[in-house]
Amino acid sequence: MLPAPALLAVGLIIGLIILLPARRLQLAGFSRRSIALYAMCLWALAFFMAVRPLAARFLIPILLIAYLAPFVVAPGRLSGIVTRGKGRGGAGGSGSAGDPGQRQIKNVTPPEKPIEPE
Repeated sequence: MLPAPALLAVGLIIGLIILLPARRLQLAGFSRRSIALYAMCLWALAFFMAVRPLAARFLIPILLIAYLAPFVVAPGRLSGIVTRGKGRGGAGGSGSAGDPGQRQIKNVTPPEKPIEPE
């Protein structure tokens, strides 16, 4: 087992590393509570793995996925997960015509008459 100052240093380093994906989640629009819960769970798992590496085969894949997910998934998609109730139809949902966030769909269908060469 590590001495107390080493445990404190490991905990601080893990905390600083976890701030990177937490900031990414903040930019994606997650609430403070969900970011804090994410950071605390990720820190606890990483600290447990650093102190007791017996569960490393189980924890490393979980930690890698949890750490890299905010970087891999686009922020727009992350905020879409957060705002899952909005934009799914119903009152003011995706069917509203005056929604400024909706882009017009571009018509790329070719014309019916083929263009004849001259």
